[in-house]
Amino acid sequence: MRELIRELIETVLLALLIFLVLQFSVQNFRVEGSSMQPTLTEGQYLLVNKIVYLRVAQESLANLLPWVSDEEEQSLFAFHQPEQGEVIIFHFPRDPSRDFVKRVIGVPGDVVEIQEGTVSVNGIALDEPYITQHDSRTIGRVEVPPDSYYVLGDNRRASNDSRDWGFVPAENVIGRAWVSYWPPENFNVLSVFKQLLQN
Repeated sequence: MRELIRELIETVLLALLIFLVLQFSVQNFRVEGSSMQPTLTEGQYLLVNKIVYLRVAQESLANLLPWVSDEEEQSLFAFHQPEQGEVIIFHFPRDPSRDFVKRVIGVPGDVVEIQEGTVSVNGIALDEPYITQHDSRTIGRVEVPPDSYYVLGDNRRASNDSRDWGFVPAENVIGRAWVSYWPPENFNVLSVFKQLLQN
């Protein structure tokens, strides 16, 4: 009897541990609107990898490890920061109760410019074959500040993004769009699309 109770407790603890790890590292997200078409469509469900962008404030790390400088106020990422071409989920900067999905175009230090719909990063135009709805907007040069990202929707004509409200702070980033699991016909692992720089 004691053996059975012990096994039951171990099973419950293991299940609880797995549940907590999944809650911490993965989240589901429902796509709303058409701003990411054709990559993502209205009503599509995604799994979001939250652990890939795990952040540690440099100041907090400096308190634990004396050889780490806390002079620069920036985040350190356990794996890596959001990179150009990745599709991310984040809390909308103007209303953190809402979550958005967009593609990263510029990372800290990048200079982004849009001329009649053509996006350039650091003076080099991006080749964006996933764009089917081009627009003709022009946005002057902006430099992405530390701990911030410049994001755009793939459906440029219907996207409310960094062109309209500015940068996404690193603290607002939830995670990277990882797997599309519903509806079943849209099941796939979302690959990171590195934008090609045109010569």
